[in-house]
Amino acid sequence: MAFSLNSPAFADDEKASDSTFTVDHLMSLKTVSDVKISPDGLWVAYVVRRMDEEKDKSFSQIWMSSTDGKTRLPMTASYSSASSPRWSPNGTDLAFLGVRGDDEDAETQVWLLDRRGGEARQYTTVKQGVDSFTYSPSGDQMVLVIQDAKPEAEDGEDEKDAEPWVIDRLQFKQDYVGYLDRRRTHLYLFDGEADPVQITSGDYDNEDPAWSPDGQKIAFVSKRQGDPDSNSNSDIWTVAADADAKTFPLTQITQNKGPDFGPAWSPDGQSIAHITSTEPEKLWYDVEHLAIAPASGSGDVEILTKDYDRFVYSLAYAPSGESIYALAADEGDSPLIEFDVETGTRTRHSQPDTVIRGFDLGKNGEIAYLLSSHHQPTDVYVRAGQGDIRLTELNKDLLDGVNLARVERLKVSGWQGRDVESFVYYPSDYDAGKPYPVIFNFHGGPVGQHSSSFDSWGQLYAAKGYIAVLPNPHGSSGYGEDFSYALNQQWGVPDFADIEAITDHLIDNKIADENRIGIGGWSYGGILTNYMITQTTRYTAAVSGASEVNHRANYGHDIYQLAWETELGLPWENIDAWERINPFNNVGKVTTPTLVIGGHLDWNVPIQNSEQLYQALKRIGTPTQLVVYPNEHHGIRRPSFVRDRYNRYLDWYEQYLE
Repeated sequence: MAFSLNSPAFADDEKASDSTFTVDHLMSLKTVSDVKISPDGLWVAYVVRRMDEEKDKSFSQIWMSSTDGKTRLPMTASYSSASSPRWSPNGTDLAFLGVRGDDEDAETQVWLLDRRGGEARQYTTVKQGVDSFTYSPSGDQMVLVIQDAKPEAEDGEDEKDAEPWVIDRLQFKQDYVGYLDRRRTHLYLFDGEADPVQITSGDYDNEDPAWSPDGQKIAFVSKRQGDPDSNSNSDIWTVAADADAKTFPLTQITQNKGPDFGPAWSPDGQSIAHITSTEPEKLWYDVEHLAIAPASGSGDVEILTKDYDRFVYSLAYAPSGESIYALAADEGDSPLIEFDVETGTRTRHSQPDTVIRGFDLGKNGEIAYLLSSHHQPTDVYVRAGQGDIRLTELNKDLLDGVNLARVERLKVSGWQGRDVESFVYYPSDYDAGKPYPVIFNFHGGPVGQHSSSFDSWGQLYAAKGYIAVLPNPHGSSGYGEDFSYALNQQWGVPDFADIEAITDHLIDNKIADENRIGIGGWSYGGILTNYMITQTTRYTAAVSGASEVNHRANYGHDIYQLAWETELGLPWENIDAWERINPFNNVGKVTTPTLVIGGHLDWNVPIQNSEQLYQALKRIGTPTQLVVYPNEHHGIRRPSFVRDRYNRYLDWYEQYLE
């Protein structure tokens, strides 16, 4: 049956308030993730994360709420790191991943909680820790995902005893991990008593396990075509879930040349739904579709969303098996959509201008979901019976009385006359009779989107008296494959033209003060910033966060060798393609005061390029500053640094836009 999720409680523009959104509010926001419905449909478990500035750490805590919304209970300690709540099939236990105690070097294990109360009890004692786990349908065992252990000589070594890294892989590094060796992730069966039994092997990573409904097989994802580091061709495989077997033969389910992942079994066990990318030569610009493969491994794979030109993700079969639920990136929204298995017909189960960040289906048709909107941070909802109930109001007290920004969608004619959309955040006391200073905040990706969810950057800038513009230029997801693929080998061309068109519109309509326009972003948002400042002098201030500026210099230093080669070719063979999109070649033209910022240990987009950008700007006399956060990777996590980063952005813009 079709339904519509409840509208979030939008801010009342007429509401009187003496409070504006600040960095203090931002640091106190609680976030929620990973909803799971109990087998009886009476409870929903979820994870709440918060930053603790006094301890300068973040903590994640598991809670559960009754589906009638009347009872909420914390299930783990507030000063803990607990994640991945999973109900046992009989609903008695709630399993989770966590580290107990104060030992920061302890490995993550699976723990069990009796939902009726009591202390958590440790379920696994794997020396190297557990990456993830999934209950079998009967509940008598789990499949564990475990990375191979380090050699004994490397375990617990300190700096003075460290050995050289010896590397022989094509993909040899990863952000948050470091240099990569040949230790792989494999699947293990565990019954809580005997040692875990390894059921996959080889020089391949095996991940994302899903049990068949009868508990006889496990579907999983693995790259086994040639050298796994040289291609993106992951496939769905199955293996028998028999801990007593002497061998564990595999069945290959998908044969597609691109990545297949996210397996979900049909209730009758005859099919495996998954996400597929059929044109890997288009890299991340290729729309990822919902597909269904026979679980036998023989027969045709059906792509169910061929006529839906949007990225699809997070799959779950309805209990009847007649439809599949999924999320999508669709023009700034992330709707929950039900796809009819026979016809592919779509039924949208969420309202416009909302983002569904995750969901779980109950056995009796209940749906728990995470919903956010421009004026509401993410909260937990459930549909059980005929209505939708909001189970949490995590930030209600924090934001009560805070006058949030008014947010509008703006569409202008961009590159080659195609519409480009933005979310525009206006100060709560906006006066349409005068132009305002404007800050553009660019998203990462490049394939991603600014969305209808609560956005701290937009709210923060608007609270400071700026108009904040969050654009989705060419390359963004949510607007079709052609819109995204237009950026291929043309970084800084269609997206630059889009931003220029939006800027022209804001100035021509006397919304923006043309002498006070700032730009900035993180990751690809920082890269787009670099394209902007090297091609025009019209912008008044810029912040380039975790960015690249000298692409050939990053080959072999960042983690994207396969992506670079797919899009641009080898940098010593296809030099023109690399240099055509290299903003460093124009860095001598930059006059925009630019703050350059990043993490010391970022191997996703290494700090090297930020240092090069800073050095060049300093050399030519353009106002600049370099800020490097010690021991931080691509995402800044330490709360004191999170606060510092927000304040540095604000201070930089205030210095040059006021």
